[in-house]
Amino acid sequence: MIEHAYIHIPFCKRKCRYCSFISGENINNKDIYINSLLKEINYRYKQDKLKTLYFGGGTPSLSDPQDIAKIIKCFNFQDDPEITLEVNPETVEKPKFFDFKSIGINRISMGVQTFNNEILNFIGRQHNESLIYRAIDILKELYFENINIDLIYGLPFQTFNILKQDLCKLINLNITHISTYGLKIEENSFFFQNPPDSLPDQDTQANMYLYICNFLKENKFDHYEISNFAKNNYESRHNNAYWMNKMYYGFGLNACGYENNFRYRNISNLKEYIDDPLLKEENIFLSAKEQLEEEIFLALRLKRGIHINEINNKYNINFYNKYKNIIDKYINLNLLELNYNRLYLTEQGMLLSNEIMSEFIQVE
Repeated sequence: MIEHAYIHIPFCKRKCRYCSFISGENINNKDIYINSLLKEINYRYKQDKLKTLYFGGGTPSLSDPQDIAKIIKCFNFQDDPEITLEVNPETVEKPKFFDFKSIGINRISMGVQTFNNEILNFIGRQHNESLIYRAIDILKELYFENINIDLIYGLPFQTFNILKQDLCKLINLNITHISTYGLKIEENSFFFQNPPDSLPDQDTQANMYLYICNFLKENKFDHYEISNFAKNNYESRHNNAYWMNKMYYGFGLNACGYENNFRYRNISNLKEYIDDPLLKEENIFLSAKEQLEEEIFLALRLKRGIHINEINNKYNINFYNKYKNIIDKYINLNLLELNYNRLYLTEQGMLLSNEIMSEFIQVE
């Protein structure tokens, strides 16, 4: 049974300069896109009872609540599902978000990135610091308790002092979840074609990450995944499903999914998706070796790490013997820890997670 689903809403008022996601400003296509999205869901959804539903983008909070309601009504749910809506601060209005709450949205993920107005303007965001506070006030008035804020470190012109100010302002909002991401300039972004000046170097970005980890830990946040911190058991249930290698539906333009050992990605051209929402750009069957590799690098993202007995039973291997050289090497470097049958990254190891994970994948 598939218990998780992702919905991609690709529309934005304006694309941010660092963004490489499939999103755009052609919001006039919204109604016809929603119709195609509903066709895809009605054709592919197998009536499983969902634990989580996640609306990502783009800026899903630009959507009309009645359109989001039409999508939610397509699904069956288990008791107490987590239903997340990604939002930007400038889109938060009390009547509209009252409606979002009324139709079942119970988790908000807000793209703040920084509180610094000059940097916000430079990276192409449409909000300022005051709109962040206004949005949080409205959400709390409406009794949204499960609120995540995204923060980016390593931004152009971002000094350590600016980052420290961001974190202090963030903590004062008294929210339950924080996601922090180092800026990566990727193809299909404005910054890739127009590299900005004054980017923090790699060492500074690494130190920023470690400072964030220590600061949030001191403020009672649990660092449960490489980029994610939660209070009071408010971990993202949806994202945990990804990291625990669970199956999930992906609906919408360029959405990714994982079903019955197939990883797929929907078509990324908007016109083609509207014409035929069942088109796939990728549909790859994972071999037993590839399934094991994914299990390893996804589990290593989590604080709890790899449960060795579980992975031995699932894949009929002796995990420690198979990867002994890698495990011992990184334990000796204090980048991995092995404790009570669990293998996990240290905070220093999280900085080098891609390098460490790649060595596991190279083992035959």
